[in-house]
Amino acid sequence: MNAIMPTEQRKGILYALGCYGIWGTFPLFWYPLNQSAMPAQQILAQRITWSAIFAIILLLIFKQGKALLKAFGQPKVLATFALSSFLVAMNWLIYLWAIINHHVVEASLGYFINPLFSVLLGFLFFKEKLNRTQIIAVILAGMGILWLVILAGNIPWIGLLLAASFGFYGLVRKLAPMPPLAGLTLETLLMLPFALAYLAWCGSQNILVFSELNALQKTVLFASGAATTIPLLLFAASARRISLSLLGILQNLAPVCQLLLGLLFGEQLVGAKLGGYSLVWLGVLVFLYGAWQQMKQAKLS
Repeated sequence: MNAIMPTEQRKGILYALGCYGIWGTFPLFWYPLNQSAMPAQQILAQRITWSAIFAIILLLIFKQGKALLKAFGQPKVLATFALSSFLVAMNWLIYLWAIINHHVVEASLGYFINPLFSVLLGFLFFKEKLNRTQIIAVILAGMGILWLVILAGNIPWIGLLLAASFGFYGLVRKLAPMPPLAGLTLETLLMLPFALAYLAWCGSQNILVFSELNALQKTVLFASGAATTIPLLLFAASARRISLSLLGILQNLAPVCQLLLGLLFGEQLVGAKLGGYSLVWLGVLVFLYGAWQQMKQAKLS
């Protein structure tokens, strides 16, 4: 048994690195569409469509259709997933808008804040106790946001909405657990009629941007289904094999990559704005230190 555990843990770490590595390089994946005239809402509708198709194919391959069919007979589960679908669609739309409008650095802020926001939600909704480092981390992040609002004169609405939408999405999914693939398929199927109706309306108004795209841009849209589904499955596989503390530490790979890509794309982070971001990063470091300490104590006990 002892020989198996380290192997499984290594697999979990590799799955997590793959998941967060993909999410971290998403700005590069979507970059070809920056040069197109396609608005974020049309990109979102295309992403939903191709994600639904890809998820259904995987569901058939892995024979998980029973879990999906069972959900359609449970109104409470459907209502819960309708809410989670709305939240994840909002998250995708804001993130896509941020990328094509050159706000990658601010988007990264949302995913730096997200673990801290999730801890706060756990305290508010599930009465989970906060330890000292978590309290300090949340306070520092809050101070950083206030700094950006008051001293930098900039409400980081992109980062805040990304953190809030994904945080509440995780909260809702916790209330109605389903296997990851079946859950994602259900969410995309619930979003699909709205996506198709919107694309049809765009076509009727002659504002549908698709035929004007080049081959690379169309390939990005077609591949968006796989790019959406695969990292979520990697995340689920890693969560089964490693602790939540380690998963939380590795999670920061994604926003670090996004931040570096944003700076590489020429986005600026100077002056008072840098001060606010630095406070948030300090909060993240305190949070990571607390998670590392918990891991050490768990190994000793």
